[in-house]
Formats: sequence, structure tokens, C-alpha cells
Amino acid sequence: MEWSDDDVKFMTHALQVAERGRGKVSPNPLVGCVLVKDNEVIAEGWHDHLGGLHAEQMAIHDAETNGHSPNGAVAYVTLEPCNHFGRTPPCTEALMWAGIKEVIVAHQDPNPTVRGSGIQVLHDAGIRVRQGLLESNASEQMQPFLHWCEHRKPLVTVKLAVDRNGSVDDRSEHPQRFTSEPCLDKVHLLRSECDAILVGVETVIRDDPLLTVRRITADRQPLRIVIDPNQRMPESAALLHDGHETMVLGEDFRSLPALLNLLGDREIQRLMVEGGPTTILEFLKLNLVDQFILIHSEVEHASGFASRIDAAVLETAGMLLDSVESWGQERVEIWSKPSK
Repeated sequence: MEWSDDDVKFMTHALQVAERGRGKVSPNPLVGCVLVKDNEVIAEGWHDHLGGLHAEQMAIHDAETNGHSPNGAVAYVTLEPCNHFGRTPPCTEALMWAGIKEVIVAHQDPNPTVRGSGIQVLHDAGIRVRQGLLESNASEQMQPFLHWCEHRKPLVTVKLAVDRNGSVDDRSEHPQRFTSEPCLDKVHLLRSECDAILVGVETVIRDDPLLTVRRITADRQPLRIVIDPNQRMPESAALLHDGHETMVLGEDFRSLPALLNLLGDREIQRLMVEGGPTTILEFLKLNLVDQFILIHSEVEHASGFASRIDAAVLETAGMLLDSVESWGQERVEIWSKPSK
């Protein structure tokens, strides 16, 4: 299907609007909607928080609040409108009630409760529907949601920082961060986009981390998961006493695939692994890593502890280097598992 430059412009706007819900709507996906009349945007909406208005509903409300009638407008929506009652009424009903004449959809909803029924209902109501505009962009934006819908387990992102020699820790000193402040800001932003964070008990013993989002405003805190098969978790560990949820996994959860299935059942869509090399290498060995963020610092540890993870290890694990970024003073490699 051919798309006009204006179509692309308006859907790009909808994708940008959807970003306003990042870190706030899981297990729901990021969704944006703009309403267009006479080739001008008259309203916009996004899914902002669980239980709140969906993007289409917010856009209709925005139009009416600002004195614009949505009747006869074209709706550009990044995800197929829902046609079921969940935390909110169906978006298809809202679009029909508002008199929308055409709906342009970026990505079909793979959720079994929707999966094409939203588009069909709109068709049956006489509303023109076209789909597939900037579909790959929408797919990338909603990657954890789409992955969960297909596999019913979380997308696994690993984050690891190493010094210039590949060390993860300076054993000559007390545990301390060795990356820059801007890099730390990016890490906390990444945490805010994840539903859970996992470490091994060795990380808790050595670092006593909180594993919370602290440097940015966050509407929620991720579930903290500690793998501790031999019950070595210190009772004084800070993450046991800050009021946020922590899951400590003992002997029964030596199997990481079983753990991912459990988290999938809890609608955990994105898991970040921040553990040490032993935990990370186990995830890599079992082919469970979807994205790997490798942070390279120019700091040199006096008594380094080798990560044993480098480009060759990641390539052997079937991962490809997508991009290289700068996070403050650090060079950051973004690796991912190729799509099937």
C-alpha cells in the first residue's frame, strides 16, 4: 500500500505521542493517536497509565475539550483499536460514537482478545481502515509487549558495565560505581522501562544494591528478583527493607527457562538482568538474552575481576551488534538477537 507524505507525518506524530506513556503502562503497550481534519491535527492522545483512557479515547476527549468536533476526522493510531471490555470500554465504540470516518493503523494487535477483531468491527460499521503504515517503527516501540504476546515470557535485556580491561569490579576497594553521572541517568531510565530486575545473590552480598529507579521520576518500581539457591541472602540486605517488592528464588528455581515462564504468567514483559558474570553467562548459555547493553568505561581497576564477556562471546551466543552510543563518558554497545 502506498502512503502519502502527510500520512507518514501524522503517524510519526502518533508514535512520538505514544512515547509519553513509556514506563507507566505495562503490561499494556505504548499507544498513540492523532485526529486529523482538513490535513491538520486537531487532537492527540496516548495511553498514559493503567486504568486511564486509551489513546483513541484521550484524543477524542482532547478534541472536544478544545472545541473541535471529531466527526469526520481521520484517526492515526499506532496499534489496532481494542474491541473488548478491559480496564476501559472498547476503543472501537469510542471511534464509532465520535463519527471518525477513517482509521489508519500502524500495527495489528496480536493479543488474542483483539487480533484483527477491532479492524473488522470498524469495517463492518462502514469506517474505512488501512493498516501497515510505519509498522516496523511501531513494532520496535512496542517490542516487549509484542514479544510477550508471542512467547508469553519477558523480553530479556542484560546490562553490564566493564572497565577498559573488561573488569566488572575492583576487588582492591569497597564496591563502588565506576561510570559517569550521565551514564547512570541512562541506566535508571532503562530501569524505569523494565517490569523486573534480576541479580544473583553474589551481587547482593558484594554490592548491597537497591535496584530501584531513583534518578528520574517513576510512577512505579520494578520487581526485584534475586537468585539464591543456597539461601545466602543477608537478612540485612537493603532491598529487603525499603518497602518495594522483592522475590528471592531458592532451590526450586535453578531453571531459568521456568523462571521466565513464571514471570510471563505474571505479565512481566521486560526483564533486566543486572547480575554478575556468572548469572549473565548462564542466560547467554541458555540462549535467553534478547538484548545486551555492554557499557565500556575508560576507568582501569587496580585489582580487576574479569567479566569473561566480550564481543566474541556475544557473537558466539548468536547476538549481533546493532549500534554504538555514548552515555556520558562511556561507549555503549547495543547487541540484539536477530528476529526469526
